[in-house]
This record gives sequence, structure tokens and C-alpha cells, in this order.
Amino acid sequence: MKLVETKSRMKIADSTMIDLIAFSITVSLFIAAFAASLYMHEWGHVFRGWHRILISPGPRTTDYYEVGGLAASFLNAGTCGLICVLFMVCLKGDSRPNALAGYFLVIAHCFYGLNPLNMMPCFLAPILYLKNKNLDINDNLHVCMFATCFGPFISEFLFRYTQGEAFVQGEVHLTTAGVILAVLFSIVLGFVIPAILPGARAWHKGYNLFNGGLAFGIFGFFVYNLFYTTFEVAPPEKLVFSNPWYDSFHRSYSLFVNVYFILLFLLAFTAGFLLNGRSMQGYKKLMTDTGHMSNFVERYSMPVCLINIGIYGAMFLAYVNLVMRVSVGVGFTGPTTGVLFAALTFSLLGQHPKNVWPILAGFCGMYVINMTISALTPLNPQWTISGQAYINAAAFATGMCPIVGRYGKGAGFAAGMIDAALCRATANLHGGLVLYNGGFTAGLTVLILLPILEHYVQQQSLKNAPVSMDNFIVVEERKGLKKAEKN
Repeated sequence: MKLVETKSRMKIADSTMIDLIAFSITVSLFIAAFAASLYMHEWGHVFRGWHRILISPGPRTTDYYEVGGLAASFLNAGTCGLICVLFMVCLKGDSRPNALAGYFLVIAHCFYGLNPLNMMPCFLAPILYLKNKNLDINDNLHVCMFATCFGPFISEFLFRYTQGEAFVQGEVHLTTAGVILAVLFSIVLGFVIPAILPGARAWHKGYNLFNGGLAFGIFGFFVYNLFYTTFEVAPPEKLVFSNPWYDSFHRSYSLFVNVYFILLFLLAFTAGFLLNGRSMQGYKKLMTDTGHMSNFVERYSMPVCLINIGIYGAMFLAYVNLVMRVSVGVGFTGPTTGVLFAALTFSLLGQHPKNVWPILAGFCGMYVINMTISALTPLNPQWTISGQAYINAAAFATGMCPIVGRYGKGAGFAAGMIDAALCRATANLHGGLVLYNGGFTAGLTVLILLPILEHYVQQQSLKNAPVSMDNFIVVEERKGLKKAEKN
């Protein structure tokens, strides 16, 4: 009885801590918005900039720093984060690690393509399905959060798709057809997404933690071609914005964003260290986890997960700064800031520095190959590791970390190289209207690489690695099936 009670208290504590992490990050985003308004002298323009964000279609990684400014972008992320937190806290039941994963993805894309206006139809639509199937909303809240990746479709339908040449950037002219189209699309989305997610996992066998990326990318490919190619509607071009603050000071964003994330990761590490009895106990064991179908919260405790968020987040921040040092790239744009959150998505469910760094090294390897080809041949490929597509792709490629855990560092290096080769082409398939394009690319990479690994490479020895409960259940079910066949 004591053991059961202890486990019950631990679960309650874990749920509360997950809520507190999401709430604390949301508060930090609002504080950052206020600080940014002072830092960039945008105080009188914050809400005007946020209004521009709300009414602007956002295909192809639209930089919200350029659309509305630094402060307005952090305000936008804080507002969407607060909506998620309210659902996490107010719904009955415990918050789960996958809800925090969904939270990270939501706030990540609030810097390039997502805002409360285009988020809410996608967020609320799956609830219709959950109600229809009598499923618990809190247990499936992450599905609602993941669905927000189709937000750019909502903005297009509301503001541009049905207007044609009548569309004027920066002005709101809603059409009845546009509103109806956005609502109908949301409803269809709510019933399609829960159906396609399990199938995607079967394709990549759990080796792409961004499971929704593959499923949503393929569905987005269909929707985009249906509404644009089939009906011969002009494709959604990226809008051009005029923002004097961005044009004059966007190079100054680097210092602000770095300070924000350094403080965030330092606080996460410190909180985890203190709550873990002022020790690193358990973290070394977490670093041996394969990351395949893992739940770090159940295996190692939330304080150890907080330590992982701090260390792993700092590692990815260092990677972004390093690639910007060695090559000429985009700098700390809105999308760059966003993917620093996106890289943390599964830090409670499989990602840690040891199984991620080989994938990042693969991106660097592809860059070295590119430079070598440029130096030795007449070819002159325009490839830079700090280009926006490659920074975004690297953040989502970290979701392939189970490949490193199961097949070794060489396989992870290969995964990074393949992902880097694909990432610039995949957005064209869905017109840049699916925000999880990086997860889509990672999913395609796994579909290419995994059969080869399964055929030629044996998995690393897992004697010292924790056994995945999901795998254990599958093995036991197969044993039972075999016994039944014999009988």
C-alpha cells in the first residue's frame, strides 16, 4: 500500500511539475516581450506589430520578427503558450510529458507562422473527435497541440485564398467563402489527424520522435495540391514586409535571444539539480537510454529531466552559435529562435546530448563535403550550414535520436547527412504551409535509412540500456499470440 501511495504522489508531483514548467516558460516569454520592447525601443508599437502578425498569412517560415518585431513575437508566443497552459491546468487529470512536447512545438512556431487566430481552429477541432469517441481530452491534449501545425492553411483561407488579386497585405477583408472554408477545413482536420498519427508510427517504427511531422507532411501535400494545383489557384507566395526596426536592428537580436536562452537553460538545470537533492544522480543513466519509445519522467524522475532540458538545450544553443561563426547565415531570426524551443520537444521522451550530437555532426559533415566539392570542381553549390532551412532541419532532425541509440553514432551521422540533403526540397511539396516540415523531412529520412540499417547493421547491445515498456508489452503480446497458435 505504501508503494502504491508513493507512486501516486510521484505521479501527482510529476504532473504538477510539467504544468509548472509550461507556466514558467510562458511567464518568461511575457517578461521577454516587455524586456524586448525596452531593448529595441518598440514599446509604442508592440500591439500594432502583434496585429500585423495576426492578419498576415505565414507560408514558408515567415519571420515574425520581420512582420511584427521582437517584442510582438515574444508576446505572440506567450499568448499561445498561456492558452495551452490553461488547458493543461483546467482539464481534469494529470498532465503528461507528451503535453509538454506539444507545448514546446506550439511556442516554437509562434515565432514563424502560428498565432492565436490561426491556432485555435486547429487546436479545438480534434476535441470534436475526442468527444465523439468518448476519449479523455486531457490524455490526448498533445494531439490538439500538434494539430496547430496547419495554422498557415487557416490564415491563407481566411485572408488570401478566396480573394485573389483583391488581397491587400496588411488589410483585413474577410470573405464568407473564406471563413466557411477555414471552418470546414478545421473540422475535417479534427477527424483526420487522430486517424493518421498511428499509421505514421508504424511506418518509421518509433525512430522519428516527431511522429506527426511525417503524417502531417503527407496530408499537407494532399491538401496543398488539392486546393492549389487541382483548382489552379496561384501558390501562396511569401509576403514581403517593411519593418524599420527589423531592417536597422535585427543583428542586435542575437545578444537578446542568447541571453534569454542561457538564463532559461541555467534556471532549468539549477531547478533540476536542487530538486534532485543537489546532485546529478540519475543523469548518467539517462544518457545511456536509447531514446526509442522512452519516457524519461517514469524512468528517471522530473528533476533529472529538468537537468536534461538545461544541458541538452545549452548544447543545441552552442551548436547554433557555432555554425553561425563558421559560415555566413541568417542569424537569430524568428525561425531560429523558434527552433531552439522545437529542439527541446522530446527532451522528456527520448532526446539527450549523447544520442543527438552525431546527427548534428552529420549536418556538419554534409557542409564539409559541400565545401570540398566547391573547392575541387567547377560546381558551386550555394549551401551554408547556417542557412535557415538547415538550422530548422537540424532542430527537427534531433527527433531521429533513437537511430543513434539503437544503431550507433555512425548511423546517426548518416541520418544527419541525408536529412541535410533533403531539407530544402520538402517544403515545396506542401507549399510551406505545414509548420512541421522539419519533422516531415526527418520522417522521410528514416524511411530511406531504416530499411538499410535493419538489413545490414545489427543493433547495439542493449544489456545496460533500460527496456522500453512499449517494447516489453509488444514482446509479451507476441509470446501470448504464439502460445495461442500452438494451442
